[in-house]
Amino acid sequence: MTAVAVLEQVEVEYGPRGPVLGPVDLAVEAGEILALVGPSGCGKSTALRLLAGLEAPTRGRVQRAPGRGETAVVFQAPTLAPWLTTRDNVALPLELSGVPRAQACERAVAALGRVGLAGAELARPVTLSGGMAMRASLARALVTEPRLLLLDEPFAALDEITRRALADDVLALWATSRPAIVFVTHNVEEAVYMADRVVVLTRGPGRIAGITRVEGPLPRPPGFRVSESFRAAVEAVTGLLTRGSALAA
Repeated sequence: MTAVAVLEQVEVEYGPRGPVLGPVDLAVEAGEILALVGPSGCGKSTALRLLAGLEAPTRGRVQRAPGRGETAVVFQAPTLAPWLTTRDNVALPLELSGVPRAQACERAVAALGRVGLAGAELARPVTLSGGMAMRASLARALVTEPRLLLLDEPFAALDEITRRALADDVLALWATSRPAIVFVTHNVEEAVYMADRVVVLTRGPGRIAGITRVEGPLPRPPGFRVSESFRAAVEAVTGLLTRGSALAA
């Protein structure tokens, strides 16, 4: 497999706060889904920003998929422009990259259909539920057909039923184009359900306490959450979290 992003001996320090991450070595392979979990303040979101190119490491090296549109990010808040329609929000990254407006709008409508928002193209963000707004954000991220999709706790503000539905939706969308996905979550079961690999970070400054590979097909079949492989992976990740906290104490 070919890596689409690599962190090599990466460390991040924030002035008086001191080190918050690293050193960390991590490669994200093409087409894989990788989850980052760990206690608050361990540097999960910092690692995601490094992969997105939104900040540079204090030390070490970051390799990313080059080119406009190769990497897309979905944050915890949907960050939709309130003065634009849902369609125009989704079309925006295409228009900014030079795609003609008519073509950008056509692709945006298709992307909204893929995330279950057909018919909401002209709605304003203020009229969307939390789950619908997150679907629109996913459509905006996917419309550029990125090689690397980064999700920073995208379901944290949603109820459990909506979270589970969106997790299945993301896996179904992944199956159509197979981008590499890295997502940050505090929820161990969510991480195991969605990922090929779960990377556990210690308390800050975050280092890799261990990596658990999850056995089973993606997208997940019905009943996967009660399967032996799911429960075993949840226990393995929980154990790494416990040991990681002890190592950092």
